[in-house]
Amino acid sequence: MKSSWVFVRFLAVFLVFFSLIASMTVQGFTGTYGINYGRIADNIPSPDEVATLLRAAKIKNVRIYDADHSVLKAFSGTGLELVVGLPNGSVKNMSSSEDHAMSWVKENVQSFLPETQIRGIAVGNEVFGGGDSELWAALGGAVKNIYSAINKLHLADVVQITTAHSQAVFANSYPPSSCIFKDNIVQYMKPLLEFFAQIDSPFCLNAYPFLDYTYDPENIDINYALFQPTQGIYDPKTELHYDNMLDAQIDAAYAALADAGFKNMEVIVTETGWASNGDDSEAAATVDNARTYNYNLRKRLAKKKGTPFRPKRVVKGYVFAIFNENLKPGATSERNFGLFKPDGSIAYDIGFHGLVSSAADTSHLSLKDIRARGWPGSNILVSAFSAVALLLFLRIMNE
Repeated sequence: MKSSWVFVRFLAVFLVFFSLIASMTVQGFTGTYGINYGRIADNIPSPDEVATLLRAAKIKNVRIYDADHSVLKAFSGTGLELVVGLPNGSVKNMSSSEDHAMSWVKENVQSFLPETQIRGIAVGNEVFGGGDSELWAALGGAVKNIYSAINKLHLADVVQITTAHSQAVFANSYPPSSCIFKDNIVQYMKPLLEFFAQIDSPFCLNAYPFLDYTYDPENIDINYALFQPTQGIYDPKTELHYDNMLDAQIDAAYAALADAGFKNMEVIVTETGWASNGDDSEAAATVDNARTYNYNLRKRLAKKKGTPFRPKRVVKGYVFAIFNENLKPGATSERNFGLFKPDGSIAYDIGFHGLVSSAADTSHLSLKDIRARGWPGSNILVSAFSAVALLLFLRIMNE
């Protein structure tokens, strides 16, 4: 009888510890700092080298814009946590068929788990920021079908479903408390938010103080955009003060969500950054400004604090991006957001080390050194749990 009781007690302890560990893997974004891995370029390192670079930089959270198998294989066993993307071009197809969604999830997510730590799927990117109303109408169905597939495969506690929005979804955002969603997208946005509220997914925002400043340099203090000392702005409705633009952009999203009836939904910044080069009309796109913004962004996220409007919601953000993407269309700035050069050295110093030395980076780790050192992943957590569980079992047996 005593041995049976001991076993029951040990089983209860085991289940409690297991549930605690499981709860830490549910979120698509752990920690506060991540990075976007764009690949519209013909001169960037291989996915294997990129995985090594990110491990050297100790950046754990990574977001890609597709589910390229070469990337998923390269990230296998690295400990890096990945959000994959369903491209906009596939959204209508996923919306039209649950079978298509199931096939996509099996091929691009399930088949790589658990070795590749896929923590999220971003269904489309800035869909409501474009002009395709058919795509707007399809987004909700695609999200639901992808989630249904994840749920049927018993992966809903591992893989989070999201979609990222640009600031184009807002009618206005100054002051932050006045922000609401545009009338023409509310009919599509509200059902989407209702579903995300049901599955406990966040509102993902691509927020760029660089763009806001570039569009209106005469009325925006560049120090406010760069997290530098400044007078800031005052929101008379909430009586809150903002000393940087990113916090104001995030709180504008919170205000729009509250106005739509979703005041408890979390906002995560899925893109933010500053261009290091630009056209004549993009005078703020300089190396010095890019260094300042990205250095101060790291410090801001490392504080693990909230915004003036949501002080208890720790801000999380993915910086854009690992590399400059030399094949991207549009303004020159679009091709100059990278923190690292194509050879793996740093573009400018914000505290990271590259794979090779550069004028801005006097200390470096080689690929061989990093691979030899390995990367601490989930095995550490499992080992710690096993040790604690064993000690508890021995203590129970001796009682």
